[in-house]
Amino acid sequence: MADTTTTQGGRRAAAAKPPYVQCIGAATLDTVLRVPAIPPHGKVLADACAVFGAGMASAAAASIARLGGRAGIWARIGDDEAGGRWRADLAGEGVDVSAVRVVPGRRTAISTIVVDAAGERLIVPFYDPELSRDPSWLPLASLAGAGAVLVDTRWPEGAAAALDAARAAGVPAILDADTADPDVLRDLAARADHVVCSEPGLALLEPSGDLAALADRLPAARVLAVTLGADGVRWIADRVSGVLPGFPVVAVDTLSAGDVFHGAYALAVAEGRGIPDAMRFAAAAAAIKVTRFGGRLGAPTRDEVDALLTGDAG
Repeated sequence: MADTTTTQGGRRAAAAKPPYVQCIGAATLDTVLRVPAIPPHGKVLADACAVFGAGMASAAAASIARLGGRAGIWARIGDDEAGGRWRADLAGEGVDVSAVRVVPGRRTAISTIVVDAAGERLIVPFYDPELSRDPSWLPLASLAGAGAVLVDTRWPEGAAAALDAARAAGVPAILDADTADPDVLRDLAARADHVVCSEPGLALLEPSGDLAALADRLPAARVLAVTLGADGVRWIADRVSGVLPGFPVVAVDTLSAGDVFHGAYALAVAEGRGIPDAMRFAAAAAAIKVTRFGGRLGAPTRDEVDALLTGDAG
């Protein structure tokens, strides 16, 4: 049965489905430990712990679902306990995991993250070097029906294939341009039409940090942006510059803030929002996330983001 809503005159009409965002990239089982301070050596006792399925693109997909959008993840996992937990966690958030590739005999990526009292973190991931990198199984034709495609840098072959297919289909192709091999980062950035960088990612693409200089080297990119943590976000969209200061919040855990930002931004683009509005929506979602311990588990709902934005506007 189709979803329905009641119009002002009392008639029943079909409700539009939320836009669908296809995410491609990392799948990790994260263990997050909170400590008073990260020591240079020795032992320290944690006072909180969370274990959950994550990964850059996966956390973004879960954030999209929390925000009321529809999201799927294309990723590779092993046929191990960690992979089973990751898959159950993402499905539990409402993310479509039906096209995830399970590779027999291989290990799912894992990551241990230590978060201190100021919200900063130390991340130690492990990716199975024998996990197949072949993207030929990806159902790329299905991207034509997506509202946006979001990729990270952790599976370059899959990301490149998805970005190319999205652009060929006229679907917004968004790159989470974080720390990666510089050659990989440059190759993926040249394939995307939205390149949203972390500060380390921007430094690898353009050491000067000048978005205008990067725009000259990436003429196919419609939008270039860099997230600045507490200082907000800067961008160039269709050669017009914009800046948004950070929301005044107290950071508890910055883990996954970038993933939440990218997921919220991709959803806003899929909804047809203008770039300044999409940046503000994404920044608000990330600001709420950093006030909560637990990585992507702190991702907000749509109502929470709207409440922050309404209060900010007021």
